[in-house]
Amino acid sequence: MDDSPAAPAPGGHDPDASEAAGVDVNVAVTFCATLVDEWVRRGLRHAVVAPGSRSTPMATALAGDERVAVHVVLDERAAAFTALGVGAATGVPAVLLCTSGTAAAEFHAAVVEAHQAAVPMLVITADRPPELQGVWAPQTIDQRELFGGAPRWYCEPGPPTTDGAPWWRDLADDAFDRALGVTPGPVHLNLAFREPLSGPVGDLPPVGERAGATVTPGAPWGVPDEELARLASACAGRRGVIVAGARATVDGADVDALLGLADALGWPVLCDAPSGCRVPRPGVVSSFDPLLRDPVVADALRPDVALRVGGLLSSKVLQQWLTASGAVQVGVDRADRVPDPDRVLARTIPADPATVCRQLLAVGPAPAPSDWRARWEALEVAGRTGIDVSLAGRAEVSEPAVAIDTLAALPDGSSLVVSSSMPVRDVEWYSPPRSGVRVLANRGANGIDGVVSTALGVALATGPTAVLVGDLAFLHDSTALISLRDRDVDLVIVVVDNDGGGIFSFLPQRDHLPDATFEQLFGTPHGTDLVALAAAHGLDAERVASRTGVQAAIAGALTRGGVRVVVAESDRAVNVEVHREINESVARAAGAVLDVTSRGPGAGENAASDEPPPRPLG
Repeated sequence: MDDSPAAPAPGGHDPDASEAAGVDVNVAVTFCATLVDEWVRRGLRHAVVAPGSRSTPMATALAGDERVAVHVVLDERAAAFTALGVGAATGVPAVLLCTSGTAAAEFHAAVVEAHQAAVPMLVITADRPPELQGVWAPQTIDQRELFGGAPRWYCEPGPPTTDGAPWWRDLADDAFDRALGVTPGPVHLNLAFREPLSGPVGDLPPVGERAGATVTPGAPWGVPDEELARLASACAGRRGVIVAGARATVDGADVDALLGLADALGWPVLCDAPSGCRVPRPGVVSSFDPLLRDPVVADALRPDVALRVGGLLSSKVLQQWLTASGAVQVGVDRADRVPDPDRVLARTIPADPATVCRQLLAVGPAPAPSDWRARWEALEVAGRTGIDVSLAGRAEVSEPAVAIDTLAALPDGSSLVVSSSMPVRDVEWYSPPRSGVRVLANRGANGIDGVVSTALGVALATGPTAVLVGDLAFLHDSTALISLRDRDVDLVIVVVDNDGGGIFSFLPQRDHLPDATFEQLFGTPHGTDLVALAAAHGLDAERVASRTGVQAAIAGALTRGGVRVVVAESDRAVNVEVHREINESVARAAGAVLDVTSRGPGAGENAASDEPPPRPLG
């Protein structure tokens, strides 16, 4: 935030003198009003403003346009993640505005996440004019290309002048188009303003031909006929799986296309909640992670082909299983962000997954052997039974149960934001299929920063929202709580409090390091009373220590509305044991389905196929 008064620039104008001289309009404000008008015509509805002085022309232009909902967030980093949440939830960029200096640097983490996750964003950093650069003027840093290669486009047009008015709308259109291009993402406009920073708005330049034009993020395009033929040949008659992550679908029609292809091929769909595909439909497998942890089950389910759509899932077990299976893997992503960290893809296809699915359906490749998906479906029933049986005997808070119960409690039409670290994994590994709730997670860079702020952006843009977050992530984003009680949103913040970094207890460091060293470097107990922290911000908060308490607290928070915090107490060591017990329970249930009586070599081995191996796609 800029709390220092702006000093007149050398050779600039004194506001009082300009008014006395009869200056009718302010060029900077008129320039900004033109940009805002053009963006609104293109679909802009939300702006997130971190207050400051140098950004006054744009701030007043946004506040002066009743078509824009302006959300003032005091902390710049929280503001940036709030804008990220708006873009992630709507597919339309929000304007993100701050003043000059280190305020702009605070945007960087969210800009990187928007870049990695292909989320549109219009990042506006106000700057000092050229005559104040390089002379150590207060609150002036080098903001040129401040965010490196993350923005889709960087533009520094210089202080606005009336001579440039014919091109103001073009600048706005270029920024909007690039934020919503083939690969959506952040656009950075670094706008220098001379004083005076406020004043009357003049006549806006006329509307051009592009006003009102729409750009669809990741516009639906498929693959050429030759590529389609190769893909259909690789899939025909094979035991395959569809692995769906974030960006796999946009709407219900996309879900129908992807699941329709799975039905036609006789393949299962292994999907996380952000994919949109994790709905109660035949062939949807939600318990793949605990199932594939059992080597006999994993061996029995080896595929010939894997069609991976959208982003990576969190499950390392799944990735390792796919690699070890030797399956031909093909990646499809609408944002040209086909992930391949293990370098195992035979083909990467930048295309709209739903369109590709419809193309393959039209070709009609032969389905897999009839028992292939039936086996997966039977094991999914076993997996869900194993999870439920394991958790049924626990009255205390368990982190997998918190994930399951939070998702189950939400009404249709609401959203759930899931933090990285353990919450996103618990939802992916253990939550059952659920329709009617949109799930989002910042998995571009997989950070735990800005999670509550992201959820705030989702709630501001779309309505009732819950966020499932760990205690460290909650503390990391505690500035999001400032003035949160005064916002007109329905937001339930569910915090799993295990007093530290719970995910590290699953890693080899836990066994290899002395307890004191592990706690110092990885356990990192914080000792903060999270209920008191929330209450200090005027938020209704309660601490619960049982599963029924969590269920009742979430239900009550949803019923009362507004912003409410539920803190679920957990223990890191017990949490590791709970995960182990669940996985063992799933293995037992799956073993019964496979009728496995021996764990010796060859047990559960997949039946040999008389089919030739799938043709390479290279």
